[in-house]
Amino acid sequence: MTSPAPARASDSIAWLDAQRRGHFERWLAPLADEFALDVATLAPASADASFRRYLRIGSRERSFVVMDAPPPQEDVRPFVNIARRIGAAGLHAPQVLAADETQGFLLLSDLGRTLYLDALRDADPARADRLMRDAIAALVQWQVRMQPQGLPPYDEALLRRELQLFPDWCVQREFGVQWGGDELAIWNKIGDLLVASALAQPRVVVHRDWMPRNLMISDPNPGILDFQDAVIGPVTYDIVCLLRDAFISWDEERELDWAVRWWQAARATPVLAGHRFADDFGECWRALEWMGLQRHLKVLGIFCRLKHRDAKPHYSTDLPRFFAYATRVALRYPALSPLLTLLEPLSGQAVRAAYTF
Repeated sequence: MTSPAPARASDSIAWLDAQRRGHFERWLAPLADEFALDVATLAPASADASFRRYLRIGSRERSFVVMDAPPPQEDVRPFVNIARRIGAAGLHAPQVLAADETQGFLLLSDLGRTLYLDALRDADPARADRLMRDAIAALVQWQVRMQPQGLPPYDEALLRRELQLFPDWCVQREFGVQWGGDELAIWNKIGDLLVASALAQPRVVVHRDWMPRNLMISDPNPGILDFQDAVIGPVTYDIVCLLRDAFISWDEERELDWAVRWWQAARATPVLAGHRFADDFGECWRALEWMGLQRHLKVLGIFCRLKHRDAKPHYSTDLPRFFAYATRVALRYPALSPLLTLLEPLSGQAVRAAYTF
C-alpha cells in the first residue's frame, strides 16, 4: 500500500495561485529549520483592506507571523524600511526576521493577539484611559524620533487625490448622485480650505493610520502595525486618527482630554517648537478637526471603493460614523458649513438604507 504524501506547510492555507504557493513553501522550508518552526501550526491570522494577509506559525517557545503580500499589488520594501526606523526610534513594531522582497514574503516577530480596538471595546473608563495615554505617549515619541529621510511628502497633490475619493466613490458610485456646478463650486472651496490648513501645519513622520485597529496590546505597549505607508506631513493627522476612529467613537469630552495631553507633551518637544500651536490649544484643536475632516471624507470614499471595487462590503456599515464626524465639524466652523449641503442628502440616505454603527 502506498503511504499518503506528507502534509505540506501550506495545506491549511487557501492559495489562489499554485505557483505562489510553491514559492512560499520553498522560502519557508529553510526558515522552519532555522527558527524551529512547527509548520503544522500555520494558520490564518488576519487580513486587511489591502491585498496583504497574515499567517501565524508556532515554534516550541514562541509564535511568529508571516506576511503574504503578493506583487505587483503589494511591495514589502516600505514595510521593511519603516520597521527598521521604528526600532531605531525605540518603539515597538514587528521585527523583520527574514524577507523575500521579490516574492513579497516576510517572517515577523509576533506582537500578540489583542488589538487595541478589541481591548478598548471591552475596557472600563480607567483602563481605556491608560491604553489611550500609552498610545499618545508612543505617538509623541514617533513624531520626535522617527527619521524622515527619503519618505514621500504628504503634499497638496496627495491630499487632493485623497479628497477626490469622496465624490468618485461615495457620492457617485455608492449613492448615484451627480453634482452640478453649484455643488462642485462648494466642494472645490472646501477642498482648498482643508488642503491649506493641512499644509500650514508643522511636518513630522505620519503613520497615516494610527488607530486602535493598528495598535496591539503588548510589552512594551503599544505594538505598532500597518506602518508601511508612512509619509512626511501634518502633525495633527495621527492624533485625529486615534481620537476619531473608523470603528470606535468617543464623546467629545474624552477626545478633548486626550488631545490636550498630546498637545502638552508635543509642545515640550521640537515637534511644535516655535509654531503657534505651542501656545494656543484652540488653534491646534481647529487644525486637528479640519485635518480630521479631510481624512473622514477620504475614508468615506475608501470604504465605498472597498465595497464596490474590492468586494469588501462590510466596511460600508461604518459610513454613518464618518458622516457624523464630518457633519459635526462642518456645523462648528462657519467656513465649512456649506459642506452640509453636500453631506445631508447622502447621510440621510445612509440612515434609510439601515447602515448601523
